[in-house]
Amino acid sequence: MWKSTVDWLVFTVFGLSANDHLAKALHFFIYDTVKIFFLLSVIIFGVAIIRSFFPPERTKKILSKFPELIGNVLAALLGIVTPFCSCSAVPLFIGFIEAGVPLGVTFSFLVSSPMVNEVALIMLWGMFGWQVAVTYIVSGVLIAIVSGVVIGRLKMERHVEDYVYQIQMAEAEIPNSSWPERISYAKGYVFEILAKIWPYVVAGIAIGGLMHGYAPQDLLTQIAGKTNPLAVPIAVLIGVPLYSNAAGVIPIIKVLMDKGMAIGTVLSFMMAVTGLSLPEGIILRKVLKPTLLAVFFGVVALGIMMTGYLFNWLL
Repeated sequence: MWKSTVDWLVFTVFGLSANDHLAKALHFFIYDTVKIFFLLSVIIFGVAIIRSFFPPERTKKILSKFPELIGNVLAALLGIVTPFCSCSAVPLFIGFIEAGVPLGVTFSFLVSSPMVNEVALIMLWGMFGWQVAVTYIVSGVLIAIVSGVVIGRLKMERHVEDYVYQIQMAEAEIPNSSWPERISYAKGYVFEILAKIWPYVVAGIAIGGLMHGYAPQDLLTQIAGKTNPLAVPIAVLIGVPLYSNAAGVIPIIKVLMDKGMAIGTVLSFMMAVTGLSLPEGIILRKVLKPTLLAVFFGVVALGIMMTGYLFNWLL
């Protein structure tokens, strides 16, 4: 129904031809803007309800009870429903270490939480379907688990800044919210997230619309298609310094896929942007010595590239 409404608006009200580049770009922009904001509002509300059961204090307490491997799996899964921004990486890291959470388990959470976030999941589901969304979740969780296991087995605790182990944080009370409080929190969280990301969403969809209407398909296929063996590492290298909200990236990569970019390359690019951002690396340097920080970036980048090549080969 919504598609037919947009068709009527673009082709009848605006009087544009279906073959016009402008019509294609405008149709993409209007259709996807409304659809994405609707999906964001509904699903972020649901995610916020789940998130209200897992405040940082409870997450630390859960993870401190389990040994490595089991802890890595739980940390990666909890990272999905407890996303954090770059600015909270340091206090979360210190809190986990102080609570006795193993280093490798902590890194599984640090990788999963920003990489597999609800905004990216919702937009992938809405624009590509559930298959791609599930692929994204499974890939991100596996990368988080394997990265945490590898870092844990390397026994790199000595490469954490010394002051981290000397900090004694007070035990915070775990809040026990009522359902009205959870619903109120979820409503506020929806407005908070939308207020932060709406410029990225609109800008991303606008750029995606222009590319959908005007970008030449053959050129994009040649540069980032399956036939280019360097497409995946190039996508990761570009994504790391490109600090961007996933909401602004996904509308663009949808068009890139429509124009011929392989799905593995697309996933690699998006995961590098969300999971290996340069600002997060700069902030983590406050608690990690250069060797461990380099290992963290290297292991995660390798996992992302392997995922990209795997999906380019399978699909």
